[in-house]
Amino acid sequence: MDINENIINDAIEFRRVLHLHPELSTDEYETSKRIQEKLTEFDIPYQTGFADTGVLGIIKGEQEGAIIGIRADIDALPITEASGEEFTSLNEGVMHACGHDAHTSMLLHAGKVLNDNKDKIKGTILLIFQPAEELSPTGGAKRMLEDGVFDEYTPDMLLAQHVWPDLEVGKFGVMAGPIMGNSDRFKITIKGSGGHASMPHSTTDALIVGNQVVSALQTIVSRNTDPMQPAVVTVGRFTAGTKHNVIAETAELEGTIRTQSDKTKELAKKRFFEIVEQVTAAMGAEADIEFYDGYPATVNDTEWAAQLKKSVNKLYGEEATPTLLPSLAGEDFSRFLLEYPGVYYWLGTSVGEGQKPLHNPAFRLNEDAFKYGITAMVHMALDSLNKLSGEQ
Repeated sequence: MDINENIINDAIEFRRVLHLHPELSTDEYETSKRIQEKLTEFDIPYQTGFADTGVLGIIKGEQEGAIIGIRADIDALPITEASGEEFTSLNEGVMHACGHDAHTSMLLHAGKVLNDNKDKIKGTILLIFQPAEELSPTGGAKRMLEDGVFDEYTPDMLLAQHVWPDLEVGKFGVMAGPIMGNSDRFKITIKGSGGHASMPHSTTDALIVGNQVVSALQTIVSRNTDPMQPAVVTVGRFTAGTKHNVIAETAELEGTIRTQSDKTKELAKKRFFEIVEQVTAAMGAEADIEFYDGYPATVNDTEWAAQLKKSVNKLYGEEATPTLLPSLAGEDFSRFLLEYPGVYYWLGTSVGEGQKPLHNPAFRLNEDAFKYGITAMVHMALDSLNKLSGEQ
């Protein structure tokens, strides 16, 4: 099915509108309104009220069949944009630095193409616009499920696409099994005893204790987890002290633990608590620990990953799906996949030299990828329904 160039251009233009007006997790009210307006323009029925700002578009084919869902996330990040784009964010301190604006626009316009070709659809296609994907560990997927997003239409399988700056345009990241990792968070408050910098013997320096905790935590990966199982422990924030001649009474550390397997996650979590508690106690301090179990690993169904790869290869050849390694980034779509089979995949959007990673203030994506993303989404949806109807 050919995708009209006007569809691609309109998708790019709408993406830029969303990029100009990003909204943080749970605050996506104007974004949700724009999505609803576009669905109305495209004559696609929809439902609202899922996790406040979530929207469910519903496309019923002219032939009976199964139900599939395609998800796009709609929220932005608390980042001040430095991309240099003409359509740089107008909302100070908020930016679509993860491509959710592109996900939303591509899904809407794939929906238009599908809705205009209902005679080719054997079943029902759900367009799932999910808020708060960036709000780990809470997320919007769980709330959408709790609010009954699939009560009327229960999907037989689900799809989700994510832009990927490490892949060139025209390439797709498709794999069976884990593609994204467990993403857990922690916050440690170390309580020592402060005092004058000239009299350290009368204090318990929380900063020094914190240094030891950071160093010891690195042994989880280097000495406790199986080296053949991916794991990362990162302390991203360490705050202590108030002045050059004052020994810190408290220190705060925040970070994340990323793993692929649940077994490795539980081992890393166990060792995390043991190390923090025992190191601080040995140095005469105390530790308050807050640990947040985040998004589970995103695990693709083997059968549907094979079908997705087949669809892409049929469109663009086998070279379009290179062999790739999974990522340990977190993804809220994983919670949908705990309930329903499906597949999450990457869309190549590299701008080439100077490409910045996701969540970077200077992140940009190559809009040439839109024709690939929309075309693939349309064909994957149709192929998936045909497979479910027994025609493949």
